[in-house]
Amino acid sequence: MREFKYCSPDCSFFRCGKKALKTGKGTMWCTYTNDYCVGYKCNYASCIRNKLLNDGICGLTVKRKSEDLEIPEELDVQVKVRSKIMKKLGEKEIF
Repeated sequence: MREFKYCSPDCSFFRCGKKALKTGKGTMWCTYTNDYCVGYKCNYASCIRNKLLNDGICGLTVKRKSEDLEIPEELDVQVKVRSKIMKKLGEKEIF
């Protein structure tokens, strides 16, 4: 089974950029083209939650891949600073 689904005009977050989408009897009608709405294939299709991906997949149904990031070891790096900063900080080197 697929982990994702394509964006459809039946979704409550789907919007038409031309505001030409009309609903009726379970079908979505585009008054701009006078035909059935093609959904994500239309150039004016958008998602109000900004989750419509380039290939028409709904971003709300895609599972994210997570990577475990390793915590880097602490490095003892000393940085030399200018005399004005040394006077303010009172230290010769910053760790």
